[in-house]
Amino acid sequence: MFNDKDLILEAKHVTRRFPASGGRELTACNDVNLKFYKGKTLGLIGESGCGKSTFMRFLVALDKPTEGEIIFMGKDITKLKGEELRQMRQHVQMVFQDPSGSFNPKMKIRDIICEPLMNFGRIKASEKDAVARKYLEMVELPGEFADRFPHNMSGGQRQRIAIARAIALEPELIVMDEATCALDVSVQKTIIELVVKLQKEKNIAIGFIAHDLGLIQSFAHQIAVMYLGNIIEVLPGENVDKAVHPYSLTLLGAIFDTNMDFSKKIERLDSEIPSPLDVPEGCPFQTRCPKCMDICKKERPKLIQIGENHEIACHLFKEAK
Repeated sequence: MFNDKDLILEAKHVTRRFPASGGRELTACNDVNLKFYKGKTLGLIGESGCGKSTFMRFLVALDKPTEGEIIFMGKDITKLKGEELRQMRQHVQMVFQDPSGSFNPKMKIRDIICEPLMNFGRIKASEKDAVARKYLEMVELPGEFADRFPHNMSGGQRQRIAIARAIALEPELIVMDEATCALDVSVQKTIIELVVKLQKEKNIAIGFIAHDLGLIQSFAHQIAVMYLGNIIEVLPGENVDKAVHPYSLTLLGAIFDTNMDFSKKIERLDSEIPSPLDVPEGCPFQTRCPKCMDICKKERPKLIQIGENHEIACHLFKEAK
């Protein structure tokens, strides 16, 4: 399913610590190892505050990890500076959760889409109108929208504009930070269909952050589950029903059955997630896990492979022979 020759970006032992009051440290990401492949989508799932967005910000060089490497096109992007860093940015683009926050309200859609191309000298000012219309039609919006302002458009239309701007530079990787969570369910569906279509046409790698496991499993090729800054399970998107980590099972149990099968009980965790400033020794999920053992309180589990493209960090499982 995943070929090493298609590897676009690899995060190796990425850790991010933030200083906190009282001489303490908050570990937002702890020894994260993930790979992004050409034409494939990696979905990153977890509760709010687990470190998903912090990790994805490293990929677009909006922040730097405390430790670890992020290898892209043979270079560690955490070490890039100046013009070399600026040139790298055109290869990795981002679509934010709220596109309005990344748009200049005084700029027309034409200028918003073409701004990255102008910054890198890819087009002339006289070409902006034709280029903007081309990308608007590519994201299934009328070309005449080029003369509008962001506030004249709906949330779904603004997100399509953000996608058009992201693909304008023909990047190898696009990071989408909960890009559909603020949209109606019907609009979410059309945006996901658009993203899948563009990925197939342009063979782009995508990193997609989401809370909704039901949504991400519908189009992600690989899913990584994150808890308190730790990757606890990685598995193919098509096999999400084969997740075995107690936390992953809880996420699956919380999904409402759209087939109206009322015999399916909605599972929930009554306990609260521990503070990132006070992560327990051993397994980070131990305080909420119904299967917690003595070893879980002493030793932090490492990711091991238990099946094809399936890794888990849990003492309940042993590495596949």
